[in-house]
Amino acid sequence: VQRILLRGLGATLRASGVALVLALLLGLILATGRLSTRSWLRRGSGVFVEFFRALPLVLLIFFAFLGLPRLGIDISAFGALVIGLTLYNGSILAEIFRAGINAVPTGQSEAAYSIGLRRGAVMRMILVPQGVRIMLPAIVSQMVVLLKDSALGFIVAYPELLLGNIAISVVIG
Repeated sequence: VQRILLRGLGATLRASGVALVLALLLGLILATGRLSTRSWLRRGSGVFVEFFRALPLVLLIFFAFLGLPRLGIDISAFGALVIGLTLYNGSILAEIFRAGINAVPTGQSEAAYSIGLRRGAVMRMILVPQGVRIMLPAIVSQMVVLLKDSALGFIVAYPELLLGNIAISVVIG
């Protein structure tokens, strides 16, 4: 029993770790897009974030596990779980990053512009370091949620629960 529990713990930590790194990267990319001055990039990132934030995580995992193979993309239960966790949590982290940057008082960026810094330098040297202090509690909280949500992997780890025939025959027979 202890070996089974340790194997389950290892699988949970592995899925959570991979999804966490990918969600952080996706969140940074999407937050950068949402803060962009280019309207097409800002709108595209906004649509992506709002779409995947609105979908339940279970549906994302189901789509990855059942829908992607129908499109010709073969994926394991681990991959489906990581894809679902990454899309959902990456969208939420993007909003956390964007809100953290926007929470820095505007006087900070105005002062940086007044001394001749460009937009990239203002973001990199002024806004992000101050925004990290603001957004850190929410980022840690979302990481804990991601770890807890990895338990939804049981849904796709046992395909016989999804196929119906076996589950129905066990209940009836």
